[in-house]
Amino acid sequence: MNVQVLADPFGRLLWASPALPGAVHDVRAAREHGIVDALAEADITCWADKGYRGAGGTVRTPYWGRWETLSTGQQAVNRSHAKIRALVEQAMATLKSWRLLRKLRCSTTRITCLVQAVLALHLASSGR
Repeated sequence: MNVQVLADPFGRLLWASPALPGAVHDVRAAREHGIVDALAEADITCWADKGYRGAGGTVRTPYWGRWETLSTGQQAVNRSHAKIRALVEQAMATLKSWRLLRKLRCSTTRITCLVQAVLALHLASSGR
C-alpha cells in the first residue's frame, strides 16, 4: 500500500492520503493526490526522501549519489536534510506502531478507512 503522510516540523502527524496500490511510486502518488501542487501554491517547503526526486515545486530531496562521490557541501546538506527527515520518520513510526496497519492485505478502500480511523484516534489521544 502507498499512503502519503504529512507531518509538521515537530514530527506530529497531520494528514494521511487515501491508499494507493503499493506498486505506485511515491512521487506519482504525491502528484495524484495534489500534494506537490498544494505545497507549491501555499509556498510551503517540504523535505522528502529520494523517492520524491524530480517532484519539483517546494519539495526538497537529498543529493543523489554515493556518499563518497558527493562534495563536502553536498554531504553537509544531506546530513542536515536527514536530521529534518528524522522527525518525519518518527511520525511514520507512530502510525506504523498500530498493529492493525502492519500486515494489511485488503482493498485500498478498506485500507484508506483504517488509516483515517487510526489517524483520528492518534490525534484524539494526543490532544491535537
